[in-house]
Amino acid sequence: MDFKEITAQSKKAVEEILAGARMKPGDIFVIGCSSSEILGDQIGTATNIDSANAVFDGIIPVLKEHGIFAAAQCCEHLNRALVVERGAMEKYGFEQVNAIPKPNHAGGAFATVCYERFDDPVLVESLNGKADAGIDIGGTMIGMHMHSVVVPMRISLRKIGEAPIICARHRPKYVGGQRAVYDEDLM
Repeated sequence: MDFKEITAQSKKAVEEILAGARMKPGDIFVIGCSSSEILGDQIGTATNIDSANAVFDGIIPVLKEHGIFAAAQCCEHLNRALVVERGAMEKYGFEQVNAIPKPNHAGGAFATVCYERFDDPVLVESLNGKADAGIDIGGTMIGMHMHSVVVPMRISLRKIGEAPIICARHRPKYVGGQRAVYDEDLM
């Protein structure tokens, strides 16, 4: 596996999502990442720290450059809790929970890498539907963390490594029916 290529693909994907998602500093970008799927294995069967670090190196610097909070989803064994920076927890009023993600135990490789490499990481149980955009690498099911109206995004990439990706962004709800006029910038 070419981990430099994984980093390049991850960076390109997040840059394309940010270009179309109209995010602003302080917004939340959720990342679900199966390091197993990146390697071509079934989710949860081949946890790999190297592929997780490669994704981190591609995505997190781009988010930091734009002032956007990252939220790294843990695996199902931690009920898909999320690793966030303490600043995100405090800004949004999330409740901290007590667990430390570990590969091959609970949390998964990407959550473990984020917990180890974030500046001031904490684990929260939920984003309370506050994520504004995100990427699901390998079928990790990030939708529960997003706002109630989510729009799928097509970008030039379909995979990172061997893992299929699904990208999404939030948009405000349409209200008012057929006589309403909508703001094109919010669509």
